Amino acid sequence: MRRNAKDEIAAAAIFLFNTNGFNGTTIRDIAKKAKVNIANISYYFQNKNGLLEYCFTIYFERYMAEIEKGLGELEKGARHCMKNIIKNLLVFHCENIPLSRFVLREISLDSQMVREIMSTYLVKERYYLTRILEYGVEKQEYKKLNGNYFIIQLKGMLSMPFINSHYISEVLHIFPHEKHFLDKYLGALHQWIDSTLSSPLWKNESYALL
Repeated sequence: MRRNAKDEIAAAAIFLFNTNGFNGTTIRDIAKKAKVNIANISYYFQNKNGLLEYCFTIYFERYMAEIEKGLGELEKGARHCMKNIIKNLLVFHCENIPLSRFVLREISLDSQMVREIMSTYLVKERYYLTRILEYGVEKQEYKKLNGNYFIIQLKGMLSMPFINSHYISEVLHIFPHEKHFLDKYLGALHQWIDSTLSSPLWKNESYALL
């Protein structure tokens, strides 16, 4: 089923922003790629900045939805919850590589729009992840640690393969969109979670069950 004009414009913009950069893409380029009249872009998005904001919005709305979906299982345990969220986010990135790569690259720049995002979505993300860490400490699944630095490390590991996919292909001879990469990298992230967060009490109980 063919997407409507708005979806076609957004898909074209994401492709061109990702390949040519935001500044290297014109409204005319987007209209040509989407096979629509320039007036359609003005109608739906006003201008190129409106398109950029829309790309950010659809990315972070979907991103936060994956975190919230995992957070709904917190009562099953902090470890279960954190690992589910990491899986959800990794799958989301793998399924939306052009969008993820562009947005992750763009938010590394200092701009008014990025600062506004930092004060909304990313603050909300930190709140959710901190809540899981605190729950894990309370239930003695996790040891106490600096949650802010853990979140920085986690976000770096989740974003690196999609910002630097050429590095992944050269070092691992695999691409982030391949299922083998998802399975192997998810396993490595889960191991890192266990080694970084697990409390001595939880480790002792785990060994007792072996």
